[in-house]
Order: sequence, then C-alpha cells, then structure tokens
Amino acid sequence: MDATLYRTIIGSLRYLVNTRPDLAYSVGVVSHYMETPTTTHMAVIKQIPRYLKGTINHGCYYTHMKDSGLKLTGYSGSDLAGDVDDRKSTTGVIYFLGDNPITWVSQKQKVVTLASCEAEYVIRIADAC
Repeated sequence: MDATLYRTIIGSLRYLVNTRPDLAYSVGVVSHYMETPTTTHMAVIKQIPRYLKGTINHGCYYTHMKDSGLKLTGYSGSDLAGDVDDRKSTTGVIYFLGDNPITWVSQKQKVVTLASCEAEYVIRIADAC
C-alpha cells in the first residue's frame, strides 16, 4: 500500500470537510491509519467519494441575513463509547448564526464515560473551558 497516496487523499478529504461537516467523522476515523495504511483502509476511503456523488447537493450554503436574523444557536451531541477499540465517545458540536453554520467540530473525548448522560456532561464541561 502506497502510504504517500493514502496521505494525499486524506489531505484532500480534510480540505473538503470545511464545506461538508457531514464528512468530519468518517475522515477523522480514516485519518487514524495514515502511518501504516492497508488495502482495506484504501477500500474504505473509496467509499467516501461514492457518498459524495450521491449527496452532491449537500453542504454549507450561506444566505443573506438581515440584522434581525443574527441569532446564535448551538447544538451538541455524543455517542456512548462509539470507538470499539478504546471505548471513548465522540462529540459533535455545531453553531449557527441565523440559518448559516459558522463553526463545527467532531472529536473523540479524552476520557472514557460509562453512561450516555455522563458523555453529554463531558461535552458541557469541554464547552465551558
């Protein structure tokens, strides 16, 4: 497996995540294997362009806002021990200004949680810091 090709593809996908936050999780997962990718990892990466082809009209679109539409809204969520290797949860957060997404993140939590309520609590603590 050509590791340089794998890293190049991952870099392109990371750039694409700027306008397609729905790819953040999957690109993050395949990024874990950049050091020693296998043919199985390359097969997984090939699924992402297939997904993009089917969802070509998805993405971040920005609309004109009047001054009254400057309402900041945020959403967050997490899974419970979604990573089967280390049992850590993944957190997702997105903020909108009016109807327009302005920032988002998807990342693995630093601690292992034992309940979904606890995983949500970890999000709140991380947002406050």
